[in-house]
Amino acid sequence: MKSGSGPLPRLPGSRLQQRTRKQLRDGGVIAYSTESCYGLGCSPLDTRAIRRVLAIKARPNHKGLIVIAADFEQIRHLVKPLSAAQRAELARYWPGPYTFLLPASRRVPPALRGRHHKIAVRVTAHGEAAALCRRLGTALVSTSANRAGQKSLKTARACRMAFKDKVLTLPGRIGKRRKPSTIIDLESGRVLR
Repeated sequence: MKSGSGPLPRLPGSRLQQRTRKQLRDGGVIAYSTESCYGLGCSPLDTRAIRRVLAIKARPNHKGLIVIAADFEQIRHLVKPLSAAQRAELARYWPGPYTFLLPASRRVPPALRGRHHKIAVRVTAHGEAAALCRRLGTALVSTSANRAGQKSLKTARACRMAFKDKVLTLPGRIGKRRKPSTIIDLESGRVLR
């Protein structure tokens, strides 16, 4: 099975890992630590789960969401084929706090990319988020853990209080970045955030 495609594999592991796998397999949402805050995530190919993330955040459907991964292989199926020059350009920034807009493949659910033809993806340098993607064998949707327009949550405790049983909150520590990732359109080179 390709990394990040199809259902999550059933591998032995801790109880929390097994609960996390089940949560994602069942179309659920998780909260996990990222570079600058806690993030809400789910399987990037599960439309039902993506809609749950959008509903929890009260985020407009047309905006689209970011996907993070431990390496490019975990997002390869989400983007159209890239040239060697494009891959080399990405390698200059990844892993790191840079999210790139890349042409979305046909496999990307419309709920994930919103009204856009591109998908926002990042190979994260945050050790815990990257390790989570590796352990789960998949990329993850990654959007700040908060309701739209409110401050991003920074701790597992804050996530548990805010989301209760709507979300499986994982323990972890956020990174030292104060701002969200920089967003760059690879094709034009334009910095969007």
